[in-house]
Amino acid sequence: MKIPTDITRLLGIDLPIAQAGMSWASSNSALPLAVANAGGLGVIAAGPMRRDDLVRALDEMQAGTDRPWAVNMPLYRQGADEVLDLLAERRVPILIASQGGPKRYLDRFKALGTICLHVVAGEEHAAKAAAAGVDGLVVVGGEAGGHPPAELVSTLVVVRAVVRALAGRIPIIASGGFADGAGLAAALALGAGAANFGTRFIATPEANVHPAYKQAVLSAGIDSTRTVGRGMGMIRTLSNDFAERMMTMEAEGATMDDRKTVFAASTLKMAAFDGDLAEGKLEAGQSVGLVDDIVPAGDLTRRIANEYLAALRHMPQPV
Repeated sequence: MKIPTDITRLLGIDLPIAQAGMSWASSNSALPLAVANAGGLGVIAAGPMRRDDLVRALDEMQAGTDRPWAVNMPLYRQGADEVLDLLAERRVPILIASQGGPKRYLDRFKALGTICLHVVAGEEHAAKAAAAGVDGLVVVGGEAGGHPPAELVSTLVVVRAVVRALAGRIPIIASGGFADGAGLAAALALGAGAANFGTRFIATPEANVHPAYKQAVLSAGIDSTRTVGRGMGMIRTLSNDFAERMMTMEAEGATMDDRKTVFAASTLKMAAFDGDLAEGKLEAGQSVGLVDDIVPAGDLTRRIANEYLAALRHMPQPV
């Protein structure tokens, strides 16, 4: 099956379905390989990866598929320049950069033929990235897990605003709140060329997180997430002891230093690797309430595409 859009044509993929780069969950090759081989965009999350682990994942991607795939690179991570050197040396097909400006990497990677996408959360940064010459944008709304935009403007609004502001001059992947084919139809209706699916792909056998984390995703509702850590790298996480403690400190006006101490004491690794559901950062988006089964990632990619077609058939037709 092919669903052609400006994003699928740009990236050379069959389906406008992108698997979000999620630290730990897709810091491996298994998840992005399965998505890429099913026709979507599989994405390695390089953020927490040691060099040897990243080299291994890159080798496995290159050996395991002839389809396009991407690496997500948070530009703030320690040793970012060395990781960028490695990705340039390996000539990764698609680079998705976040949390930094595109001028840091753009000329070098475009000269290598790498397609460069940049993550933004509003019209101003979208316009700046487009003017800098990126090939496409990932536009993130407030529903997203991990690090949503501070203003928490919904994906429905921010994607439409960016599409209107840029008047179709650059392809866009909509990110935040998508879990199924109906969501994909909504993203394309807004003017995006694809949707980014993050939390949905945590509930797959290939996601590299603790089984307890996956079960927490399955058990959560749409109102089960909290945003905590304003002013220090805010995250959206499932409600747990850590999140509720942060919420209480923020409501009671605790000092920034005290809040930073509690925030820094909890990590995503504690939840994703160790399975600590009480004190770890259980990052997940609001779409977690739409996730109710664990499905192999390739099957899930194809299922989303079929759900999209079903959604179109159920749309009212003009008479």
